[in-house]
Amino acid sequence: RIVSDRPGALLGRRPLHFFVLADCSGSMASDGKMQALNHAIRETLPHLASVAALNPHAEVLVRVIAFSTGARWHLSVPTPADVLQWEDLVPGGFTDLGAALGLLGAALSAGAVEERALPPAVLLVSDGMPTDEWQDALARVLEQPWGQRAVRVAVAIGRDADQGVLQQFMGSTETPPLSASNPEQLLRMLRWASTYASRAASIVAPLNMPLPVDLRSLGDEVTW
Repeated sequence: RIVSDRPGALLGRRPLHFFVLADCSGSMASDGKMQALNHAIRETLPHLASVAALNPHAEVLVRVIAFSTGARWHLSVPTPADVLQWEDLVPGGFTDLGAALGLLGAALSAGAVEERALPPAVLLVSDGMPTDEWQDALARVLEQPWGQRAVRVAVAIGRDADQGVLQQFMGSTETPPLSASNPEQLLRMLRWASTYASRAASIVAPLNMPLPVDLRSLGDEVTW
């Protein structure tokens, strides 16, 4: 991994915890959405690793929460993107976003993140609307100092995704969540969102990244 020729550069890198919250509800089984998400994440990891390698100040560490009926750690150990071997997510069940936010809140609680870490980055991907209580869970995330500092980005899969919920998760009234209507768009969105979130969380990286408005070049096909 390319870090820097400066002695001690690797030791000087600060952890940047990158969380993916992945919707694995039953609706993700339709129209190949789950397959497309697994492919998009697998293809995004080398891209994220390349972005991380260019930043000598940050060590990007990935964790993944899968949520359906309840939530679980799909990848609980903080893992560098360049060594992560992706295991496919499996769909089935409800859309318990609140449960996922509960796991995230615990991971961002006092003492759970190194003091020297950079602000965390959180990427939420969903194709529906929550089926449990999520507002209080989000509020508890934001009560945590690391939760307040986290960079939060959301990607909506298909026309049935609840844009309002995703926007509240992002905490922005001006920037809508990204939206993907086919597998090609999903891959493009995840790559952009992952790069943006990791750079935005870094205090030393530039944010010269316009929104990917040229997605029309991928075609007008609507799969979902």
